Formats: sequence, structure tokens, C-alpha cells
Amino acid sequence: MTTTRPPRILRTRWTPGPVPFSLCPVHVSVTEFTARGHAQAGAVALAGLRLRRTWHRTPGALGMWLWADLAGRRSGAVSVWADEVALKSFVTRPDHLDVVRAHRGRGELRATFWAAEDFDPDAVWARAHGLLRGTTPWPHPPVHLEEA
Repeated sequence: MTTTRPPRILRTRWTPGPVPFSLCPVHVSVTEFTARGHAQAGAVALAGLRLRRTWHRTPGALGMWLWADLAGRRSGAVSVWADEVALKSFVTRPDHLDVVRAHRGRGELRATFWAAEDFDPDAVWARAHGLLRGTTPWPHPPVHLEEA
């Protein structure tokens, strides 16, 4: 009998945005990019680190964690937003769109988001971690980036 070990998820420290941390309603976004190859996985992770450098001035952002599963060629972000409008503004921001276009056709993308009444970092990470480890099902199947 073979047992499958859950993926090892590495994450960055919390990167705060310009919205102050407080107990307030938030929108949480979880993204996962699965690259076709290890070189592509590294390029995507590096692009995420570059975007993170602007996080402190990203309107509506409370903060975020970047994460990676090196063996699985997966990486992404768990980001926390003041509202859905701020999240959508980031997703359509030119530098974010440049990253998406640069990796089109080179892997699969999954994303989901939810609203929470109070921002509890431990609860947010636990819920996201369940998705990333595969113990909680994703609400939507992956999208091949050539379809995005």
C-alpha cells in the first residue's frame, strides 16, 4: 500500500498592505499556478516576488502571503483585501496582467475567494492551506492559461 504524502507548502512572511490590520470584514483570494516544468515554476515564483515589492502601496490590500510547493511546481498567493473592488482592481492592474500574459500556455491556474466577517490571520491561512494541501476541494477546476 502506498501512502501519498501531503505537499510541503512553504510561505513567505506576512507582507502588509496600506490598509491597517484590524478586525473588519475582508475578502480573501487564494491563487495557485501549476507550471508545466520546474524552470517555468521558478519564473512564476520570481514574478510573484517582484509584485510583492509593490504591495505596501497596493490600494485596498491588507496584506498577503506568497506560497510555493516546489516538488509540485506550484506557487501562488493568499491575499487579503478591504473589499472585492480592491481585489478586482489588482487583478486588472497592468503589471499583474503582464505576469499572467507572460506565462499563458505554460500551466494551469486556480483561484477562489471568499468574504470573512473578521480578519483572523490564523483562520484565513488554515482555510487556504486546506486548499493548497488538497484536504479541502477547490470550488472550481483549474483553467489552462491559454483559455484565460
